[in-house]
Amino acid sequence: MKRIIEAVKDESKSVQERVFILLGVLSLAAMLVMLALGLFADENPMSSLTVSLGFSVFLTLMLIGVKTKKFDIIAVIISVLMIFLLLPATFFFNGGINGGAPMWFVFCTLFISTIVTGRSRFIFLALNFISAGVCYIVSYRSPQLVSWHNDSMAFIDSYLSLIFVGLMLSLMVGFEIKTLKSQKERSDEQSRRIEELGKAQNRFFSSMSHEIRTPINTIIGLNEMILREDISDEVAEDARNIQSASRILLSLINDILDMSKIRSEKMEIVPVIYDVGKMLSEIVNMISVMAEKKGLDFTIDVDPTMPSQLLSDEVRIKQILINLLNNAVKYTASGSISLSVHCRRTGENRALVTYSVEDTGMGIRKESIPHLFDAFKRVDEEKNRYIEGTGLGLSIVKQLVDLMGGEISVNSIYKKGSTFVLTLEQETVDDKQIGTFSARRFIDADGRVRGGETFEAPKARVLIVDDNKTNLLVTTKLLRRTKVITETALSGAECLKLTLQNHYDAIFMDHMMPGMDGIECLHEIRSQTGGLCRETPVIVLTANAGSDEQALYRREGFDAYLLKPIDTAALEETLIALLPGELVKIEGMGITRYEQGREFVSGTKRKIPLLITTDSIADLPEEISDKLGIPVISYKICTNSGLFDDSFEMDGDVLVRCMNEETSDILSAPPSVSDYEEFFAEQLSHAQHILHISMAKRAGGAFANASEAALSFYNVSVVDSGHVSSGLGLSVMSTAEKMRREPFIKTEDIIMNIEEERTKIRTSFILRDTDYLYRSGRLSERMNKLCTAFMIH
Repeated sequence: MKRIIEAVKDESKSVQERVFILLGVLSLAAMLVMLALGLFADENPMSSLTVSLGFSVFLTLMLIGVKTKKFDIIAVIISVLMIFLLLPATFFFNGGINGGAPMWFVFCTLFISTIVTGRSRFIFLALNFISAGVCYIVSYRSPQLVSWHNDSMAFIDSYLSLIFVGLMLSLMVGFEIKTLKSQKERSDEQSRRIEELGKAQNRFFSSMSHEIRTPINTIIGLNEMILREDISDEVAEDARNIQSASRILLSLINDILDMSKIRSEKMEIVPVIYDVGKMLSEIVNMISVMAEKKGLDFTIDVDPTMPSQLLSDEVRIKQILINLLNNAVKYTASGSISLSVHCRRTGENRALVTYSVEDTGMGIRKESIPHLFDAFKRVDEEKNRYIEGTGLGLSIVKQLVDLMGGEISVNSIYKKGSTFVLTLEQETVDDKQIGTFSARRFIDADGRVRGGETFEAPKARVLIVDDNKTNLLVTTKLLRRTKVITETALSGAECLKLTLQNHYDAIFMDHMMPGMDGIECLHEIRSQTGGLCRETPVIVLTANAGSDEQALYRREGFDAYLLKPIDTAALEETLIALLPGELVKIEGMGITRYEQGREFVSGTKRKIPLLITTDSIADLPEEISDKLGIPVISYKICTNSGLFDDSFEMDGDVLVRCMNEETSDILSAPPSVSDYEEFFAEQLSHAQHILHISMAKRAGGAFANASEAALSFYNVSVVDSGHVSSGLGLSVMSTAEKMRREPFIKTEDIIMNIEEERTKIRTSFILRDTDYLYRSGRLSERMNKLCTAFMIH
């Protein structure tokens, strides 16, 4: 018995084997008891013979099944014997419907449902029900064929069969429940481990990216300084090779990190306004060097009707095209590669842009095309084993195209070349046509993309904060030609000491630092009592690439974002945008936005420290909100005529007219959580911190929605005014006036002041009748009728 129990509990065995053993043992035990009962009662000897024969056959088949492990075949044989031999014999020799035979038909149903698999299960279930039906019909029409029990034996047989079948049902259900629970626990544990492994993998890739980018920043930065010096042609060539190798290494790191983000569903698409000509020129500048080294002709054909500016994720489009062109160069031994860009207007401010990358390379076998976009897969591995790369490029391209809602296809003739066609619908920003495209318009003689100025700011003071001394050296040297006064700090604590003693016009802040990281240091600078840099622009310098990190830095209050390795042009462009204009002497052409390195820069050079915002239900006249600089988010008013923005599309007079004219309810709904998030994000482009004064939380969902939205931002606070309508407006006006009188008041003190003034503000409303209160759900129908009867106002 102990071995049987261990066999049933043994999870190394299949569920089918364990169930087979459990049911088999219970069935054999039941047969033994029924055999003993028949011999003791001295009834029909055929009954005992039937049970003995069934016991012998069942035991033999069980032993064969356990030994051979062929449970499917044994289960079918047992099912056939039970349905066509054992159960009918038991029925007719053991009392018919007055015995335990009907219960054993139930057991047969359980056995078939549990042990037999596939279509055979349903066939045998049907045969079992047919067999039972035939037995019932025959016993009803020919009762003389049944060996009937006496009364006592009928009760005993029926009762014992009930016990055994019920016990087997109970044990089977319990076993199944325990098995399912065990499987669920294992599944949950496996899911938890997979999730932890995924998180560990993401942490590893992120850490790897950060740790590798830091030394690459040193290599590229110091190499840039060498190229700026008056050096021999040989040294210049070596420096350019170092630069090229560093860029290739950086590209490989980016591929691995991007694949990790895509697989963990953390990749985000960030649309920005970009200049089509400059983006294409940067691509031409990069690819033409690679093509020239291999002796390939590189041509570009751009539709002259292309809009000059589009809105899309420039970084990802550039990444896709560079990956496709890189592949074209790598897999083309001789001949040419080309990039064609065409545009078709699809609607107002919409354009479908088609990019075609064509080469005369080795082409792709037809059977290999379905696997072209698989990760780590390289077609014709034997031929291409000398080609560098991770094998991730096209997989990343496909997934980025899918994320952007575009399409990509490939046409290829083996040994004759390939053409990749990418289509992306984008929003047009500037309808001015690009005209005849020439990369020379954007590229200087030394191969640099034109557009960024050189400048000098000898009176500007800049603080660089980084725990890595080499990074401090690189950034300092890259800023040398701008003549700005640079100082350095090796930690957040050292930075805070310097900001207490000196005023800086800009601060470059590393993110990942021991002790106090860059985000914590930024918050301390902004709230530093007696600090001289509370309003100084702070630019985060980080090796953490990706749009989600950019969104994090934006929420935390940084004024700009620069990615390591530092792009010199992006570094200088950022300073031009953020330094006070009177300190900067600019030379060169117009400003270019290097969105890849610096995804966001404040439109104004100074953000106000604190901005008061409120809901349109505050009933502030537009001239007052404009005068006090109070942005307002509008409520939604639903009427028979449609949905309107409160205060913008519907003023008080129109609302009163609708109340008089419309018979149905006029409902006012607060902004949703997403509405508040968009509102706060927009206002944070003008302010370092937002204080939103909301309508009383007991009067609707505005406070809850605003509070939930504020959780997405470090620098947004929501306070309950305790009032509605004009009471809320008075609270907002009082707060704004207090900030005007005390410009350096702390946010905590303002919130405390608002809470103190709640009890001092008193408002009341005069209504012509109570009908509006009834229609808005604030008064019952009975009370409204009573008020109307007594002409209550």
